[in-house]
Amino acid sequence: MKINHIAVYVRDLEETRVFYEKYFGATANKQYHNPKTGLKTYFLTFNGEPRLEIMQKPNLPETGIEGEHLGYIHLAFSTGSREAVDELTERLRSDGYTILSEPRTTGDGYYESCVCDVEGNRVEIVE
Repeated sequence: MKINHIAVYVRDLEETRVFYEKYFGATANKQYHNPKTGLKTYFLTFNGEPRLEIMQKPNLPETGIEGEHLGYIHLAFSTGSREAVDELTERLRSDGYTILSEPRTTGDGYYESCVCDVEGNRVEIVE
């Protein structure tokens, strides 16, 4: 068994799509729109699986939960090297994104940083 995709609701579908295309090499499918419910989605494909489904739907309530909580907490992207982690982290910082944790080696041996995407979702950048 394998994970097919992970889905997340976002406020700004297009800005989120562009973020993942620009910084993480995503390729989006053609936008799906259900006029009856107002749902709009993209499936974002990266180098391999699983895919990320970003979704937008009118009148969804805000949860008010910030930071760590039960449920979805972060996505992690592997860059292949420590240098690439450092470079992407700096690129995101230069472009004004929030860096939650600087590049470092974690207690379980990962070299990573953590940033916020355009919607405030946590994204880990790992070696």
